[in-house]
Amino acid sequence: CTTGSKNLDDLLRGGVETQAITELWGEYGSGKTQLCHSLCITCQLPPDQGGLGGSALYIDTESTFRPERLHQIAEARGLDPDEALNTVVFSKVYNSSHLELVVKNLGEYIEKHNIKLLIVDSIISLHRAEFTGRGTLAERQQRLNALIHRLLRMAEIYNISVVVTNQVQSQPDTFFGDPTRPAGGHVIAHACTYRIYLKKAGHDRKAIIVDSPYHPYSEAVFTVNDKGVVDPEIKKKAIEV
Repeated sequence: CTTGSKNLDDLLRGGVETQAITELWGEYGSGKTQLCHSLCITCQLPPDQGGLGGSALYIDTESTFRPERLHQIAEARGLDPDEALNTVVFSKVYNSSHLELVVKNLGEYIEKHNIKLLIVDSIISLHRAEFTGRGTLAERQQRLNALIHRLLRMAEIYNISVVVTNQVQSQPDTFFGDPTRPAGGHVIAHACTYRIYLKKAGHDRKAIIVDSPYHPYSEAVFTVNDKGVVDPEIKKKAIEV
């Protein structure tokens, strides 16, 4: 499934893969939710245009879903906004048990609504808020493990793309390099097929492949505008005569 940005598609060797989990992690404002909103529209495109020809299912845990943003992206890309919105199934979840229940019963909705893209934004926020302290860490990790493996099985069984966003945590003892690390520990790290680190780069955003079975470890620059995720404009330098 195309992301809408050629740079990002080239980085992913075509786009977001089906039968796999693609994890997007980064600080706030790095473009995770914007990319998810763009994918809700691009997945509706026919396969010959880089889409999946189906619906998107958006599970929101952080109250960041904006239908008016989908309307804007669809309109800017020349699609019927109302039809595009009708092709997105939205689910708002309120606690970790609710999220696990929704994921457990996803099968019937995937078949009923021809779902081709499943988005969980974000995978860890509810578990992170409810399971505090070292005493609850083991239970949190076990429940996260069961949740994300269920998502992986669904991606394989129904041949859909699964995209999850993840938050970051800081490592204050890091003196050199980037101190931010994805939350969720090794459980999420091992379960996700692809891990993409998103970070701010001025007005643009940078995507870096952190883990992949076959992608080269490279990076790509994209930007966010009315069309959603797109390639940054190349500024032509004035030629002095």
